[in-house]
Order: sequence, then C-alpha cells, then structure tokens
Amino acid sequence: MKPDKLQKKILITLLVLCLLTPTGILLPLYFDAGNAWGEWSARTLKELLGYVPQGLAKYSELWSAPLDGYTLPDGNPSVVHQSGFYIVCGITGATVTYIVMLLISKLIIKSGK
Repeated sequence: MKPDKLQKKILITLLVLCLLTPTGILLPLYFDAGNAWGEWSARTLKELLGYVPQGLAKYSELWSAPLDGYTLPDGNPSVVHQSGFYIVCGITGATVTYIVMLLISKLIIKSGK
C-alpha cells in the first residue's frame, strides 16, 4: 500500500473516531450513569471504589486539561454544546498527535534508522 493511501486511511479513521467522541457524554446520559465513562476524578473513584489508586492519587493534580469539562469557562453546559466541544477536542488532539507522529517519522527517516 502506498504511503499516501495509508495516510489517507489513517486520517479518515481519526476523523470518524473524533466524530464518535460525543458517545462519552451521550451513553452515560442515556443509561443514567453520571460522568462520562473513564473520566472519573479521584474523588469520584473514591466514591465508586472506596479508595483511590496510589498512582492516581499521586499524579491527579499534575495535569489539567486545556478545555476542562469539554467546555469554555462560563460556557453553556448543555449536551449539544458539550458534544460539539468533544468533537473539537477530539479533532484538535488527533491533529496534534498526527503532526507529532509525522515529525517523528520524518526525523527517523532522515537519520536513516
């Protein structure tokens, strides 16, 4: 398979995955499950499990997402608004990841390794 065709397939796959990201909000709402699956804070895990894993407790305050809660500060927290921001965040993250991987692959090819 030519590299151009492979890159096109990867980009299409990433776009589809980005468009599916609102399911993280929609499914918990549909099943009345609270937070989006896997996006639990240390406090939520304490409530769910009765304890917080040691690594999570140690590093949970280390990083804060640029668009925490998938919305702008003082933004509208509606499901439609959050779904739109999920897609924007997904596309932004996928784009940054793709660019970084493209640069790394070019450096590897250039160095001949």
